[in-house]
Amino acid sequence: MRKNPFKQKKRLTRILRLLRRLRPAELPVTHRHNHVQLFPEGPQFFEALLSAIRSAQHTLLLEYYTIHDDQTGRELAAALTAAVRRGVKVQLIYDYIGCVDTTYYYFDNLAIQGVDLLPFNKPSFKRGLYWFDKRDHRKMTIVDDQLAFLGGFNIGDEYSGRAEGNRRFRDMGFSISGDAVSELVAIFNATKQLEHDEPVKPLLIRKPHRYDKAAGHASVVIISGGPRQRRSYIREAFQVNIASAAEEILIATPYFVPGPRIIRSMLRAARRGVRVRLLLPARSDVRLVLLLGRSSYGTLLKGGVEIYELDREILHAKVMLIDAERTVIGSANLDQRSFHRNYEINCVVDNVEFGGQIRELLQREIGAARRVRLDVHEQRGLLTRAMERVVSLFAWFL
Repeated sequence: MRKNPFKQKKRLTRILRLLRRLRPAELPVTHRHNHVQLFPEGPQFFEALLSAIRSAQHTLLLEYYTIHDDQTGRELAAALTAAVRRGVKVQLIYDYIGCVDTTYYYFDNLAIQGVDLLPFNKPSFKRGLYWFDKRDHRKMTIVDDQLAFLGGFNIGDEYSGRAEGNRRFRDMGFSISGDAVSELVAIFNATKQLEHDEPVKPLLIRKPHRYDKAAGHASVVIISGGPRQRRSYIREAFQVNIASAAEEILIATPYFVPGPRIIRSMLRAARRGVRVRLLLPARSDVRLVLLLGRSSYGTLLKGGVEIYELDREILHAKVMLIDAERTVIGSANLDQRSFHRNYEINCVVDNVEFGGQIRELLQREIGAARRVRLDVHEQRGLLTRAMERVVSLFAWFL
């Protein structure tokens, strides 16, 4: 991709203007010495994850929205119990609602084996109905405070590639080793304090005493989102990075309810000559969200945004690539739930090599997807349009 020096120069001005308007309470920390590895398929990700767990020597910290009691879930359980037996301290936070279909015996057995379990947001009348709507949507494993696995993968056969055909999810994950892992450890500990109703202390991010040349050269910013924040840092990270684009924006997300601010940011980018492409699902495990997402297609298509729908598998990857060099990737979807009511972890990875891998992968997926045409989209029936309007009334809750 050729760079336009004039647009690159204007990009900094746009970022500074947007940052002044947003006025974040505190600037995020940029961790400059990291090695980041992409796992574009489920089998690769889970092979690396389980291998790292089996080699852990001191601590394992896990935080997941969904863990299924299937072959993949049982492999994880076996690896965790083996780690406990060799003296590793294992702590697991799992979302109570996200795991509501998982058998009681699965978690009971982990507790018996010595895994320190913490169900997030277990229903309680003391917290009221408002709290019941919150979710811990993060997907994270930290090995020995040195290596972290993140991305969109929950623990289950549909993510690891074992599920059959229509049940298989198309996702991606990545690992980080280096300076950024210390902040992820601090975020995990803060979540524990929160769930135990303890005062949440300021994040204490351990800095390495000296730079390890083997760590890598990727700069990483951790974006932690949650409903206790006064503003949505997750959404603002998307906005800032969209505003910074000079040439190209590539986005893949399974649940597309971006709201007017993100839509305006995309349209502004398209108007200034940035090529904006969205990869969205043709099939979804949450059909109402799919219907709601399509209600914004007309506005985006008229504004020059390209939209593609993936039908081969159920899209579950959550990634945005800016100018083939800066990647926003993690657990957050482009929807109101991720912006305001879920606990999420996203990473902004500034690295040309990693960005090139993401671009190659997304280009391939877009090439296999169906492009949405404005004239065809406008031909959808009156019933579909009416259902979109009805569902839009509940957009905040989806």
